[in-house]
Amino acid sequence: MIAYYARRMARLLTARIDGPLLGAVLLLMGAGLVVLYSASNAGWTRVSGQMVNMLVALTVMWMMANVPPHFLMRLALPMFIVGLLLLVGVAVKGEVINGARRWLNVGITRIQPSELMKIATPLMLAWYFHRYEGTLRARNFLVGAILMLVPVVLIARQPDLGTAVLILASGCYVLFLAGLSWKIIAGLGVIAIAGAPAAWSMLHGYQRQRILTLLDPSQDPLGAGYHTIQSTIAVGSGGLAGKGWLQGTQTHLDFIPERTTDFIFAVFSEEFGLLGNVVLLGLFLLVILRGLVIAANAPTLFTRLLAGSISLTFFTYAFVNMGMVSGILPVVGVPLPIISYGGTALVSLCLGLGILMSIQTHRKLVHT
Repeated sequence: MIAYYARRMARLLTARIDGPLLGAVLLLMGAGLVVLYSASNAGWTRVSGQMVNMLVALTVMWMMANVPPHFLMRLALPMFIVGLLLLVGVAVKGEVINGARRWLNVGITRIQPSELMKIATPLMLAWYFHRYEGTLRARNFLVGAILMLVPVVLIARQPDLGTAVLILASGCYVLFLAGLSWKIIAGLGVIAIAGAPAAWSMLHGYQRQRILTLLDPSQDPLGAGYHTIQSTIAVGSGGLAGKGWLQGTQTHLDFIPERTTDFIFAVFSEEFGLLGNVVLLGLFLLVILRGLVIAANAPTLFTRLLAGSISLTFFTYAFVNMGMVSGILPVVGVPLPIISYGGTALVSLCLGLGILMSIQTHRKLVHT
């Protein structure tokens, strides 16, 4: 009898879970705990805290996997409006921490509304294009671009360039997947290049310094270039097979900054080398490809756009983090998905992965 109820409970808990996607996520979480233990100098405080974060994130993922996509469609507009109002609240009365106004005090805790917009923006755009699926015109893409740029501008002004880039990418993916013409994309590229001088003048001083440092980190090796120089040394010193777990000299001699969060990939590269990186990239690729397969099999435009955007945004997370750690992109403060220490980004990522699972497991129940 006990075995019967145990099997029934197991079926209930896993009924809406996509096995391949969950397997890749759990392997990434395991790799994250292993490298976090080393990055924390073999301390358990952050590892145990991250285990709690992972438990919360997996719970959120399971909950989202059981929410039907048509219910998410109804949430799109109100979630987007609430997110915009919270961003305006941050701009007006947000708390300033380390020179950035990103948090809003709601009495019992502080919240970072920009994290909500990582999901709300592609959700809103997918809902909008689904609504006009049969009559899409150039003006619809213009409206979509405006809907995307409003939260991006508000977040960039906080300033939080990393999150703004991720939300911009997620919105652009929806526009592209909805059928934006290649001619328009090429035209926007030309406009972006032409407007680069104006964009440069609008950047904060520290943001301009990050770009200049990318071009020549040695111009300020103990200041703005320190992060890039030390992380690239760690990545390169790992060689083919790495120095071994807990044996990274750059890590344990405290040369790598932010080694449990934004620069944890440098720790992983130093200790596990090129072979370890290939395995890690394979796991990331598995998540991305599974998400794209789910998008391809989705029954409605809304679910296809949403699944495609979530999958490609996950790719952007990994690409931007690995790029900045390897010295090919500016440092923008984007964590390595699922691997880096931290609860907020992990929960938002698993929320998106839960939506992918919902789209996959409810696809036969959605009216086409």
